[in-house]
Amino acid sequence: MEKLSVSATNKEIIQLALPISVALFIPQANFFTNNVFMGILGQRELGVNSLTGVYFLILSMIGYGLSSGVQIQMARRAGQENKAGIAETFMNGLMLSLVFSLVLMVLSMWFVPVLFGYSLNDSQNLSMSIDFIYIRIWGLPFLMIAQLFSSFFISIGRSKLLIYGSLVITILNITFDYLFIFGHYGFPALGFNGAAVASVISEIFYCLTMIGIFVYYKIYRDYPVLKFLRFDVQHSLQSLKVAAPLIVQFMFSIGGWLVFFIFIEHLGAQSLAASQMLRSIFGIVSVGTWALATTCNTMVSNLIGQGNSRQVMRLVLKISWLSFVYCAVLCVLLLLFSREFLSLYSNNADLIEFTIPSLRVIVIATLIMSVSTVAFNAVVGTGNTIVNLSMEIGCVGAYLIYCYYFIYLRQSPLYVCWGSEFVYWITLLVASGIYLKSGKWRGKNI
Repeated sequence: MEKLSVSATNKEIIQLALPISVALFIPQANFFTNNVFMGILGQRELGVNSLTGVYFLILSMIGYGLSSGVQIQMARRAGQENKAGIAETFMNGLMLSLVFSLVLMVLSMWFVPVLFGYSLNDSQNLSMSIDFIYIRIWGLPFLMIAQLFSSFFISIGRSKLLIYGSLVITILNITFDYLFIFGHYGFPALGFNGAAVASVISEIFYCLTMIGIFVYYKIYRDYPVLKFLRFDVQHSLQSLKVAAPLIVQFMFSIGGWLVFFIFIEHLGAQSLAASQMLRSIFGIVSVGTWALATTCNTMVSNLIGQGNSRQVMRLVLKISWLSFVYCAVLCVLLLLFSREFLSLYSNNADLIEFTIPSLRVIVIATLIMSVSTVAFNAVVGTGNTIVNLSMEIGCVGAYLIYCYYFIYLRQSPLYVCWGSEFVYWITLLVASGIYLKSGKWRGKNI
């Protein structure tokens, strides 16, 4: 039998995290390119892209929450060397993902006009946002299935396979963005909505690629998924018990970000466009941190499955240090070459100068994020997802209070508005550290 348990050495951490980093960086390159194209279209398109992007991010993170909950269970079965259990958990998760995606699509059709209708000041921003989301949501089922395959590959220690799917979705997305936004080579010039069409097409091929990888490498021989085609209510309820708090947690987390961008929209087109560039930068810098955090999540659950809980804290500290060093190097480069990097998004000199003070703020906040994200994912890996949800509610609550006061009421300068990142990541780090040190997570069965 292939050995599925981990020993959490530096070599194993890097071997698992490096492919995840590549797999995460590739979509961020696509996100970066998409923002460059929006910047070419105009400042309004770049700004509205932030609103639609964060809304769809909420939907995708609901899927990610579900797949993360299933991943925790699969990693626990991997620690127990239970391949049949992994296959059963995966198939039930697949069925749940399909149901969730269809429900989210229907709800979005009704909810988006209501949400943006009440919150946005500019009527043109409103119509652009609704039209975009109505196209964009058709890719959600394919994205959520692909997310679950990614979680499966990570849980069995084959994270390198994620790279192929990420390459496919990114190359196709950039290509179709170019064709559909600007109308090259006989394709219709759809402008802003062209990005939505491109995303849907690329997500379909992303899903097909992940399924193709599973078949091509004959992974079904070791993990007999076809034996578990029947929907198991009890197993699914257990998966939801783990995943539901994560789903709600991500809704709170990204929902807070959506409120942030809605408030920013009230400050004007320049602030909204600048914030979209900052969000893209934040995503690129955090790629390595999220990869290490995902690695921490999986390894913590695996160690507990082995009955080796005493190594968990040592593992968390080791990964936190790697994450901090990684972010520190990138942050120095961003501070030294701020204008050069921002000029990749826009050639508007006024917009670049306006953005630089806020960029310096998020660079420093990223250093805190590099440790708090790892610590928080360690808590996720323990399987006590109710605790994660409680932490997230408290942290997002503090974050929203800051946003309401400094953005909505005081309409502060943009760099002060982005100071909200300090509030969120510091409170998350403190809460995660206290819980991990308490040891109350030991003996948790999932």
